[in-house]
Amino acid sequence: MSKIEKHAPETPATRFLRQHGIAHSDHLYEYEEHGGTEVSSRELNVSEHAVIKTLIMEDENGQPLVMLMHGDHKVSTKELARQTGHKRIEPCKPEVANRHSGFLIGGTSPFGTRKKMPVYMEKSILDLPLIYINGGKRGYLVGIHPHDLIRVLQAQLVQVAN
Repeated sequence: MSKIEKHAPETPATRFLRQHGIAHSDHLYEYEEHGGTEVSSRELNVSEHAVIKTLIMEDENGQPLVMLMHGDHKVSTKELARQTGHKRIEPCKPEVANRHSGFLIGGTSPFGTRKKMPVYMEKSILDLPLIYINGGKRGYLVGIHPHDLIRVLQAQLVQVAN
């Protein structure tokens, strides 16, 4: 087991948040391989619904996009494709997602990605007073106001939760 860092790490995501003046809180936890939002919500003692996962997906032409979804929901890729005007959308393979985002799976943040990608967000995320989203490193989430996602990422709202 690795030691939890005492101070929040400096990542492309945290630099992005600072550059855009986004207030955020730092939340470090013991990362578990394949634990997902279930582990992070348990470790931080917050609702899994408020932990937002960052999913890198691609359309039928191999063009990447970011999908932000509640930790306790899955994405209907069929509905996402329909609402975004694509024939098909599917999750990227981990190595492809890493190449597009610049982050390792389990540490993917929508902030400070290597490539500029369109961002889609489940509409009901805006109903939450505070969300926890990856800060660009495994075992590190940042707490932010969900409306900041719309402002800095130009996130487009969709309703594709399963």
